[in-house]
Amino acid sequence: MNRLMRASGSEGLSVVGLFAGIGGIELGLHAAGHETVLLCDVDEGAQAVLREKFTGVPLVGDIRELVALPSIELCAAGFPCQDLSQAGRTAGIGGEQSGLVNEVFRLVTETDVRWLLLENVPFMLQLDRGEAMRFLTRSLEGLGFHWAYRVVDTRAFGVPQRRQRVTLLASRTEDPRAVLFVGDEGEPETPKVEDVACGFYWTEGVRGLGWAVDAIPTLKGGSTIGIPSPPAIRLPNGFIGTPDLRDAERLQGFEADWTLPAAEGRRVGARWKLVGNAVSVPVARWVGERLLDPRSYEGASDEVLAATDPWPRAAWSTGEGARRADLSVWPVRESYQQLESFLDYDVAPLSERATAGFLGRAKRSSLRFPPGFLEDVSAHLEAVRARAVAA
Repeated sequence: MNRLMRASGSEGLSVVGLFAGIGGIELGLHAAGHETVLLCDVDEGAQAVLREKFTGVPLVGDIRELVALPSIELCAAGFPCQDLSQAGRTAGIGGEQSGLVNEVFRLVTETDVRWLLLENVPFMLQLDRGEAMRFLTRSLEGLGFHWAYRVVDTRAFGVPQRRQRVTLLASRTEDPRAVLFVGDEGEPETPKVEDVACGFYWTEGVRGLGWAVDAIPTLKGGSTIGIPSPPAIRLPNGFIGTPDLRDAERLQGFEADWTLPAAEGRRVGARWKLVGNAVSVPVARWVGERLLDPRSYEGASDEVLAATDPWPRAAWSTGEGARRADLSVWPVRESYQQLESFLDYDVAPLSERATAGFLGRAKRSSLRFPPGFLEDVSAHLEAVRARAVAA
């Protein structure tokens, strides 16, 4: 029997999770009252997690070997982002990995599934002048789907990770705007940098920083050869370190050690990759809750989106052309837990090599840094070197 049961008293949807990863979408949907009846992911580490956490749910490996979907109401697919991400190969929607979304379209073509839920990186709105998004929306329209998408930030749900992702919902029979476009709280005022922990990517420093105030920047999957790439955190006292993997899991909405089943026979970098590639659980939970409580959306004043226009943060089509919706990435504003107090595990000091490398790149760059930040990095480097000498 599945250990992740539906919420009491709810009438949730039956779900198939394609490209399920470690179950971020599925766990969030379960929390909202829905039930997964089939999972699919080709990664062996992800499979180990799914078998442990979704006991009794059938699991398929390669989506290309899945002949047909069972009778379901919702098909969810966090399809691969490697070819769409700014940090990845940017090969585009036709790339070897991200092009697998065509397998999703193949599977839903011959079904009467009520809902299709897709999730991916916001850079696909810009890549190839928006061609990836045009491909997705045209494919959906060709299959008779109405669609709506919205860029949503994980911070809106009280979790201190600045992670923005495109959530795209489509249906042949219902209005996806009634789900995704409910609520718009707007981004709150940013606290003072010196008062809170701030995250950044120590692997950068020339063209960008990934600076996030009272949050970490988006967790990444790491390198293609399994080297983990956790962000760095500068605490208010100037200490600079990297978060524990268990806190990274929590920052995605999972319980600590959620990916432990994937540890056997694999490097720790494999677990970081699984976490970085996952869908944030709170975002999926929000979608699941809205599916059970849709609200009407007028949209009469939404402007027509021309074919040459850049893709906005939110847009929709019910069969008569695409329109832009003026919505923020904060559909809700749940009670926010500050980054420093969120961390349950020790922050490991950023190594001498990593600190020196970042500092060197930063000093050569033309980037503007927050006041006192580079001084903190320099002081941390000296402290790390002093400890090494003392040892």
